[in-house]
Amino acid sequence: MWRHVAANFLTVAILLLVVAAGVIAWGQRQYAGAGPLDKAICLQVPRGATLRTVSQDLAARGAVSSAYIFKVGADYAGRAGQIKAGSYLVAPGSTMAGIVEAITGSGQSTCGTEVNYRIGVLASDVVLRELDPATNRYVEVVKFDPAAAAAPKAFVDVVDNPDVRFRVTLAEGTTSWQAVEALKRATFLAGELTEVPAEGRLAPDSYEVARGGERAALLAEMQARQDRILADLWAARVEGLPYETPEEALIMASIVEKETGVPEERRRVASVFVNRLRQGMKLQTDPTVIYGLTKGQGALGRGLRQSELRSNTPYNTYVIDGLPPAPIANPGRESIAAALDPEVTDDLFFVADGSGGHAFAETLAEHNANVAKWRAIEAQQAAPAADGN
Repeated sequence: MWRHVAANFLTVAILLLVVAAGVIAWGQRQYAGAGPLDKAICLQVPRGATLRTVSQDLAARGAVSSAYIFKVGADYAGRAGQIKAGSYLVAPGSTMAGIVEAITGSGQSTCGTEVNYRIGVLASDVVLRELDPATNRYVEVVKFDPAAAAAPKAFVDVVDNPDVRFRVTLAEGTTSWQAVEALKRATFLAGELTEVPAEGRLAPDSYEVARGGERAALLAEMQARQDRILADLWAARVEGLPYETPEEALIMASIVEKETGVPEERRRVASVFVNRLRQGMKLQTDPTVIYGLTKGQGALGRGLRQSELRSNTPYNTYVIDGLPPAPIANPGRESIAAALDPEVTDDLFFVADGSGGHAFAETLAEHNANVAKWRAIEAQQAAPAADGN
C-alpha cells in the first residue's frame, strides 16, 4: 500500500514539475516573443513609478499580454529597480524584454513633447515639437525667438507639464559669447553665468537637459565633450601638418567651419589653408577679420571696408602671418577632423561659385578667372532687384 501511495505521489510530483516547466517555458516565450501591440504608443514613465504601475499601464494599453509576466520577467532579469523616468516609444510588436530594456536603459526619452532651444549663428529659437508614435517623426507645434518675442500661448500651456523634455542644440560656428547669451534666456535652466568659455572650446551638438538644470553644468559638459573630440582626433591626425599643438588645429578648424557652406567641401577648404601655411602665404580669410572687429558678439551686418582689411590687428589674416591667436568660433567635429586630415590637393585659392559651394584653383590666374565668373553671377543676381526698384 505504501509503495502504491509513494508511486502515486511521485507520479503527481513529476506531473507538477512537467506542468511547471511548461508554464515557465510558455512565460519565457511570452516575455521574449512579439507582443500584441498593433499601433505604436508613447509610454510615459513618471518619476517614482514602480514596475507594477508600469506593467499595468502597458497591459491596459494593449502593449503586453500579461502585466504579471512582464513584472516577473523584469524581476528575473534583475531590472525591477532600474526603471528611469521618461517618455518611450513602444513600436508595434515590441517584446516585453525590449520594453524592459527601453525603460531601464539610458533614460533618454524617445517620444512625447520636447522643447528644443536651438542656438544658431545668426539667431536662436525655441521649438516645441511632438513625436508622432505612428510615424516616429517630430511634428513642430510652435517656434519663436526668445530674444525677440514673448512665449506664445501654445508654449506656455504645456511647458510646465512634468512630462515635457528639454534639449539645447548648439550649432556649428556659433561663438562662446553667443552660447552664453542664449543660455541666459533659457528660462527652463537655472544658475548665473559670469564668464564666457574660451572660444572654440564648446562642442556643437544636441544636449538633453533637465528642467531646472544648471547653466554652468551644461557649459561644462559642452567643454568636456569638445576636449574629448579634440584629443581623439589629434591622436589620429595625419603626419606633416603645419601646426604643432591641438590648439592650433582648433584655430584652423574654426576657420574651416566659418568658410565652408557645403559640408562635403570641409577637407578641401582645409587643404587650401594648410597649403598656404606650408608655403608661407597669408591665409587672407574674411571671417578672421570679422571676428577681430566683433569679438564674436554677433554678426558684422555689412561688408568689410578696405581700411579694415589693411589694419594691423591680431585677427587680420590679410596682414599677419600664419594663424590668428585663437579660434574664431566653436567648430564641429567634422571641421576639426578636416583640419587634422585635409584633402591632398595643390589648391591655394577658392571663391564662391553661386551654388553655395566654391570654385577652387591652384594658380592665381585660374582664381582670377573664377572670381570674374562669380562677379558676373553677383551682377545677374543684383539686376532683378534693381529692376524692382
